[in-house]
Amino acid sequence: MKKKNIHVVPHDQGWAIKREGSTRSSKISKRKTDANTIARDMAKKDRVELVIHRKDGRIQDKDSFGNDPCPPKDTKH
Repeated sequence: MKKKNIHVVPHDQGWAIKREGSTRSSKISKRKTDANTIARDMAKKDRVELVIHRKDGRIQDKDSFGNDPCPPKDTKH
């Protein structure tokens, strides 16, 4: 079974940590920094991508902790 990416999204009580495709939140935090820390630990443990959203819901940042389908290209030769 493929593990699902983790998202930090705005919530009426602060910030929610949700697995991709889930309707329920794994955790809710008042502060975005706290939610980011918790979600980052979860993503590292599960080796999935962390997607952090802005207050308006748009994607702010992504971090991959697993098999990155688009790894950065090394510019050194």
